[in-house]
Amino acid sequence: MPGLIKREDIDEVRQRTDIKEVVDGYVTLKGAGLGTFKGLCPFHDERSPSFTVRPQVGRYHCFGCGEDGDVIAFVQKQDHSSFQEAVEKLAARIGYELRYEDGGTGPNREEVGRRQRLLDAHKIADEFFQAQLLTPGAAEARTFLHGRGFDRAAAEQFGVGYAPQGWDALLKHLRGRGFTDAELKLTGMFSEGNRGIYDRFRGRLIWPIRDIAGDTIGFGARKLYEDDQGPKYLNTPETALYKKSQVLYGIDLAKRSIAKERQLVVVEGYTDVMACHLAGITTAVATCGTAFGTDHIKIARRLLSDDGTGGEVIFTFDGDAAGQKAALRAFEEDQRFTAQTYVAVEPTGADPCDLRQSRGDEAVHALVQSRRPLFEFAIRTTLKQFNLDTVEGRVQGLKASVPVVAAIRDASTRTGYCQALTGWLGMPDPNEVLRLVTTEVKNAGKRGDQGGAPAAAPRASAPGAPPGGPGVAAGPPSGAVPSYHRPDPRDPVASMERQALEVALQEPSLLAGGVWERFSAARFATPAFQAVHDAMRATDPALTADPVRWVEHVMHEVPEPLRPLVSELAVVPLPASTEEAVQKYCRDILSRLFELQITRVKADKMGQLQRLDPAADPETYQRLNRELMMLEMERRALRSDA
Repeated sequence: MPGLIKREDIDEVRQRTDIKEVVDGYVTLKGAGLGTFKGLCPFHDERSPSFTVRPQVGRYHCFGCGEDGDVIAFVQKQDHSSFQEAVEKLAARIGYELRYEDGGTGPNREEVGRRQRLLDAHKIADEFFQAQLLTPGAAEARTFLHGRGFDRAAAEQFGVGYAPQGWDALLKHLRGRGFTDAELKLTGMFSEGNRGIYDRFRGRLIWPIRDIAGDTIGFGARKLYEDDQGPKYLNTPETALYKKSQVLYGIDLAKRSIAKERQLVVVEGYTDVMACHLAGITTAVATCGTAFGTDHIKIARRLLSDDGTGGEVIFTFDGDAAGQKAALRAFEEDQRFTAQTYVAVEPTGADPCDLRQSRGDEAVHALVQSRRPLFEFAIRTTLKQFNLDTVEGRVQGLKASVPVVAAIRDASTRTGYCQALTGWLGMPDPNEVLRLVTTEVKNAGKRGDQGGAPAAAPRASAPGAPPGGPGVAAGPPSGAVPSYHRPDPRDPVASMERQALEVALQEPSLLAGGVWERFSAARFATPAFQAVHDAMRATDPALTADPVRWVEHVMHEVPEPLRPLVSELAVVPLPASTEEAVQKYCRDILSRLFELQITRVKADKMGQLQRLDPAADPETYQRLNRELMMLEMERRALRSDA
């Protein structure tokens, strides 16, 4: 059949092509025995490498999904090309001239595979734009680059070019190279009007966007002139070659460094990638007008050999609200990695390009080195919404942070952040946070949540609004019936709180005088018990002299669903056989409650102290230290009395 490649030439291309070199352009391979290499499969998502290449026999096989084949099949599947297109690409790679069954030197331009024709058009356009940057008409473009610290060598390194003003400079150039309008329409480099097609990019600075193999597949264009009515940045639209969700700008330049250093730095723009590379951060890439998503992660994981043995992904974002939002979007995708993920935020809002220009290469390195774990950033960003110097703010911060911590899939990491959150909130008992997070994980599993995405953080309560969440009774929405979970009897904190309420209901006379003030100021971690405590505080303390009326009034004040609980607490036998033993038991229980409250207040104060700069506010620093010392003395006195 005319146009078919001769069988012997296909065999020759297959024999002469090193399959490892080809696969290395897409997947990071590591030695796995004599003559065998392994990496993460490019055809399915996996966490440990099962994709095996054996150059000696010219074959690959994935023991995970079963995909296998030779080098031609690999290129076909990776590039979504036909068999003939794959052979032609490999032949060009090794410089082998193919022969065809029709006796010619190959098909004419109309018969060349569409993908290869698109790649050819982009390659020629890339060369055209780069040449135009050196012309007098590109003075504004060169001024822009110079103003951001990029010289001619930098422009050449990244292939930066210039699209001349006018409507058809590139169009004429590509037509002159034999491309038809029908072909050019498919490239995304042209727009179409009533009079036909015209240049999409006009009077703009141009960056070539290349795939991992180094082929130009699209362009990014920056506005230079005030009379340009278009957007600041204009990219190639979606085409057969260019899928923005699958493209990382700079990946062709960064791939070897990423694989070698086991690091990927994600920045936000073309000039940021340039600045990072010129500063020595050669692992930097950027997305092209879209958020860092699942397809980007697949590219990153293959280069990092993300098999659980290390590696890190660092996202750089501005310190403003938009940058924080972008970082939290990254958190949603984070746990598709087994590599460590970090966020590096520049507080002043300067991007890597600005930093390099104003403070030099070291400032770019410092930004990357300032990275913080992405989990920590997500939790701290959530906590910033609340006033942690108030009980209500800490409670709301806890409520908002628990789903974020619960979204961490790795159990040991999740436990570690439970402890960290305890410290950031100034809470005395890390088990309290761990208990809430564990409950949220279980509930998420019942709901069928996939994990990895933080729930939307609730807004901070308005001043005077009733607090909610663990430790404080939550006021139900208007018309809603509150719901309380029965506390776990194995929980030591809940058990102690229950015993304190039993004592307060059954021996209310012990609450007389100063004891009432301490009891009234106490906080309960269990929502149901806090609601009962609130009912006691709403009852006249003078009624503590009359246990019957006391319980009756408490029963009236408590939410209706908790009345059976109050009744139970009021009649459960106390563990003592004599009156003297009962009194001692009750005093001991109240002392334990008050000591716990002191511990909680101390934790609050310690949290304030940790958040305080002693040099900036020495008076407050000294006051907090004095208060902590007084609390410790009070705690010791309680123990002594007990």
